[in-house]
Amino acid sequence: MSHPEPQPGWGQPSPGQGGPRSPRKGNTGKIIGFSCLGAIVLVVVLIIALLAIGGGDDGEPDQPHTSPATQPTAGRTPTSKEPQTDSGPRGDVRITACEVDSATNWPSAELTITNRSSKASNYVVQVEFVDASNTRLSEATAATNNVAPGQQSEVTAQGLDQITSKITCRITDVTRYAS
Repeated sequence: MSHPEPQPGWGQPSPGQGGPRSPRKGNTGKIIGFSCLGAIVLVVVLIIALLAIGGGDDGEPDQPHTSPATQPTAGRTPTSKEPQTDSGPRGDVRITACEVDSATNWPSAELTITNRSSKASNYVVQVEFVDASNTRLSEATAATNNVAPGQQSEVTAQGLDQITSKITCRITDVTRYAS
């Protein structure tokens, strides 16, 4: 008895007809490569953002801050007739109220920010709360964005530490940068 010839597609394939395939290359290299690229892009974006926020301003020179004694204290509300003694970003911010909330015992400072620069600007203001012996009890930050030239913005710097004594509010730092 003779063995019939195998039909095409049965048995061992002829050379060049598919045969066993070489192992398929995984996408691991691509995934790692794109992950590294994404991480690098993220780091570059963060550096640019930090430079814009921390180092950038609207091109106007900062002047030295005046002594904290020129700042309004609890119980004193400045009037619009008082001259602004600082130029640059520091002179754009005034404390209009300084108090400790009777229900929460949290300190707060009400601020009026007037953009005296020539460009729309963002502001970050640091405030400290001190007692009668000049001991720092708490601090807070207030921020406002896209304040047009000549425009005013009212914000609150809210502390979260409980305080039971009378306080004085002081502006410790003002950062202004173009919107």
